[in-house]
Amino acid sequence: MATAVKSDTEKQETVVVEAPHPWDVSVSDIYVEDRWQPIFKEMREKAPINKVVGSAYGDYWNVTTYKAIQHIESLPDLYSSAKGITIITDPENLPEDLDIRLPMFIAMDRPEHTEQRRVIAPAFTPSEMERMTEEVRGRTAELLDTLPIGERFDWVDTVSIELTTQMLAILFDFPWEDRRKLTEWSDWMGDVENALSEEKRREQLQHIYEAGAYFQRLWDERLEKGEAPDLISRMIHSEMRNMDQFTFMGNLMLLIVGGNDTTRNSMSGYAYGLSQFPEEREKLEQNPELIPAAVQEIIRWQTPLAHMRRTVTEDHVMLGHEVKEGDAIILWYISANRDETMFDRPDDIWLERPKPGRHLAFGYGIHRCVGARLAELQLRLLLEEMAKRRLRVNVIGEPERVSACFVHGYKKMEVELSTY
Repeated sequence: MATAVKSDTEKQETVVVEAPHPWDVSVSDIYVEDRWQPIFKEMREKAPINKVVGSAYGDYWNVTTYKAIQHIESLPDLYSSAKGITIITDPENLPEDLDIRLPMFIAMDRPEHTEQRRVIAPAFTPSEMERMTEEVRGRTAELLDTLPIGERFDWVDTVSIELTTQMLAILFDFPWEDRRKLTEWSDWMGDVENALSEEKRREQLQHIYEAGAYFQRLWDERLEKGEAPDLISRMIHSEMRNMDQFTFMGNLMLLIVGGNDTTRNSMSGYAYGLSQFPEEREKLEQNPELIPAAVQEIIRWQTPLAHMRRTVTEDHVMLGHEVKEGDAIILWYISANRDETMFDRPDDIWLERPKPGRHLAFGYGIHRCVGARLAELQLRLLLEEMAKRRLRVNVIGEPERVSACFVHGYKKMEVELSTY
C-alpha cells in the first residue's frame, strides 16, 4: 500500500464548511448560470483544500489547485478510482431491479485498470490518428458545406453533436443510419444525477438495456469475422472477450460518454469561447498556424469534465490535511485549469500562451484520458476546415448550459455564420 504522502507536509488546519455553502460546488446551478469562476478562485486563495459536510452527496474534500491534483493523481494506490469517479455515487438500498452496477476500466484500480486499458489504447495511437484523419476531415468538410450563412441554427446539435456522433460511429463501426442512438445513450449515461431519482434511474436503465441489446447483436455478428480496427473487434480479440455483460456495457458506455461529451463540449466551447474574446478570434483568423495552440487553449478554458473523484484507501496526512479511509476526494480540474499560480490570465483564451498543452482537462497519471489525441484531432480538423472556408461563428445570446457538476457543457447555442 502506498504511503508516500503520510508525512509530506506539516499538518494544517482544515477549513470545514457545512452545506448549504458557496463552497459546496456540487450544486449544478452554479454551472448552469456560469458563475462558478469566483467561487473556485476564492477557494484557491483562502483554502485550496477544504472539506464540505452535509452536501446532497454526503461529505467530500475539495481539491482546487493544479499541483495538488497532480500530486494526488500520481498516487493511484492511495487514492482509488474503484469507488466511482464522480461525486455522485449510487444511493444505498436501491430496489433490487435498480441496483445495477456497470464496471468500467476508468473506475478500476491496478492491475485490472491496466489490463483493460491496454486493449483500448491501441485504437488511439498516433498511427491510428493518422489513419483516421482523412475520413474525419472529409466528414467535417461535408458537414460544414451544408451550414447556412447568415441564418440562425443550433451549433450544439448541428455541429458539435453531429461530428462527435459520426466519430463514435466510425470507432465502433456502428450502423450509420442509427448513429444518433449513440448520442441518446451517451446523454442518459453521462447524466450521473439520474441515479438520485428512482424514476430517472429506471428510465436510464431502460436506455442502457436498449444499448446493451444493440451492442450484443454487433458483438455476435463480429465474432464470425476476423480482426478489425473497430473497438468492438478489439475487445473480441483480446483478454476482454470473456468479460461479463455488465463489464462489457460499462466499458462501452465509458467509451461512448468519453468520446461524446469531451469533444462535443470542446467544439461548443470553441464557438462560445472565441466569441467572448474577439481579438483572439481575429488573431486566429489571420494566423491559422495558431490552430494547434488554439485547440489546447480551448480545451483548457472549457474543461469539459469538471471533476474526478478519488477515494482514500488508508488514513494519512494529505498535503497537510488528515484524511480517513473512505473519504471522497474531489479533484476539480475546472479549477486547476484556472489556477493563477500556473497560468497567467487564466480566465482568458490566450492563443499565444506559453506551453499551451499544460492543462489538466484530460486528467493526469494512469487515468489520463485514453482518447485525448482523438479529441484534439477532431477539434483541430474542425478549426482547419473552418479556416479554409473563412467561416466565423457568431453566438446569439447566452447558450443553454448542461445542468450538472460533472459534465461542463452546453445543451443549446444559437449562432449565425459569417465569412471574413
